[in-house]
Amino acid sequence: MLQPNDAMIKIKPEALEILKKKMNPGQIVLLALDDGSNRYSMMGGTCKIGADFQLVLLDQPDPEYPIVLGNDAGLKMYTSSDELGYLSTGLVLNVRNYVFSLYDDTGMIDGSVAVNPFHPKALSQAERVALGAKQC
Repeated sequence: MLQPNDAMIKIKPEALEILKKKMNPGQIVLLALDDGSNRYSMMGGTCKIGADFQLVLLDQPDPEYPIVLGNDAGLKMYTSSDELGYLSTGLVLNVRNYVFSLYDDTGMIDGSVAVNPFHPKALSQAERVALGAKQC
């Protein structure tokens, strides 16, 4: 398990280039689970717990993600203790064919990391029903 004081990620140059194209100036990046456990996740279910990650692009920091994720790219990145439980040292963000992947010293964590700009909005009843169909 990664400790807050060791929260570092190496971002490969190709990944940084593509990520910056998706970001607006001044945005921050959250490394967040995409398993239904947080307000940024639109997927979930017991089969996805800890298996999927996403990069969430925000205009303002989220106090629920207070852990600075140091990086070699100069990005303002954060995560939370919930995510640290699924990570180890040696984090690397890579990209191949525009698909982001996340590795650590134990190997591949997620071979398809989504990049999601966050646009807060209330979900309609139909949207909530549709999300329920995406649960495993």
